[in-house]
Amino acid sequence: MMGVNTMEAKMSVPEVRIRAATPEDMPVIRAMVWRERLDPTQLHWRHFCVAEDERTGAIVACGQLRPFWRAQELGSLVVEPAWRGRGVGQAMVRYLAACATRPLFLECAESLASFYAQCGFERVAPWRVTFPLNIKFMLSWLVVHLLGKRLAVMRYAREKYPLE
Repeated sequence: MMGVNTMEAKMSVPEVRIRAATPEDMPVIRAMVWRERLDPTQLHWRHFCVAEDERTGAIVACGQLRPFWRAQELGSLVVEPAWRGRGVGQAMVRYLAACATRPLFLECAESLASFYAQCGFERVAPWRVTFPLNIKFMLSWLVVHLLGKRLAVMRYAREKYPLE
């Protein structure tokens, strides 16, 4: 994962650890992303981290930091249904945010905005996002809006890097 220390990190969730993804993890990551109907493009193992059950080694969550010029996007966050509600998603978001080396943004379904707000993100207008990520988010927002759905665009509010 770009900008991530390759050492494994113990998460605050018992029996789960987070680590940088390997090429061998990609079939599981792709399956998780497809199952949740997330954007299946731009999936590269170097950008991902995974959370795994320490007892079985099974991947229970994944997420990535997509690199963009002057920004990064938190994306492809998936937690296996049996592990939801146990803090795995929040731990993954905290880990990814700590690994970010540039201003961090995301787009999500409106129904997930409160989850990300609890993780330190705040809503922003799609056109107020760092270029070129703003173009991607504006197009997504427009397409989703035309389909009658709602999309939230968010910025990590506990920014450790000033907006350029």
